[in-house]
Amino acid sequence: MTRFAFTQVDVFTDQVLLGNPVAVMHGADALDDARMQAFARWTNLSETTFLLAPNDAGADYRVRIFTPGGELPFAGHPTLGTCHAWLERGGRPRRAGEVVQQCGVGLVRVRLDGARAAFAAPPLRAEAVDAALLDRVLAAIGASRKQLVAAQRLDNGPLWIGVVLDRAETVLALEPDHVALRQLPKVGVIARQAAGADTDFEVRAFAASIGVPEDPVTGSLNASLAQWLIGAGLAPERYVVAQGARLGRRGRVHVSKESEALWIGGATVSCIRGEVDL
Repeated sequence: MTRFAFTQVDVFTDQVLLGNPVAVMHGADALDDARMQAFARWTNLSETTFLLAPNDAGADYRVRIFTPGGELPFAGHPTLGTCHAWLERGGRPRRAGEVVQQCGVGLVRVRLDGARAAFAAPPLRAEAVDAALLDRVLAAIGASRKQLVAAQRLDNGPLWIGVVLDRAETVLALEPDHVALRQLPKVGVIARQAAGADTDFEVRAFAASIGVPEDPVTGSLNASLAQWLIGAGLAPERYVVAQGARLGRRGRVHVSKESEALWIGGATVSCIRGEVDL
């Protein structure tokens, strides 16, 4: 049995219990794939990460990201949460104000800006959604064709079916069939807020196919939605997303397109610091 340093970080919030938690195990180079997966199942969080020594000279650290159901090449809130935990435990980036993370999609830049950090979104592969698949998705999330504005297949590491609906109230009222969603790709749903709201869009993320019925706040999804919607003229180049309301959370995701880079940012706060015997 080996003892590892451990941090649990709440992401996309500056108040504990209102964001999306990620479990971070430090110095996990000695763990094999099976042990990492078993620990991720045990934490039962949407993601658990394992910090490793980098094998790319351009990286500050390497991370592997696991859901209860398998490994991901990239995910957004684990990127911000792992960076927070690494810095808190004494990590020193090679370049002031920026951390470079090595993960399954390659090198990901994380910009440090006071209480918030932001990652540069990986490249997006987008394509149309097959009509038959879209019908199944809409039925599974409980939405109608009349409420649909647009849909797209989005892949920036994780694969999502992105769905734009007519109103934020429609998104919040969805009662998805999680059994049906287990047989489908992950689904992200977004709609504009009403005038006067303190955020610009409302988002929900359904990922029953990887063991997460609804994810509280999702960086990779918001990155791919932003790349798609900004590129299509359906969203401004700077906006704020609310996510997690139906789960009692108050996630806030800050989106900013600057030159050729799209940044996805949010606050992070540690909730648990300790040790794990594994």
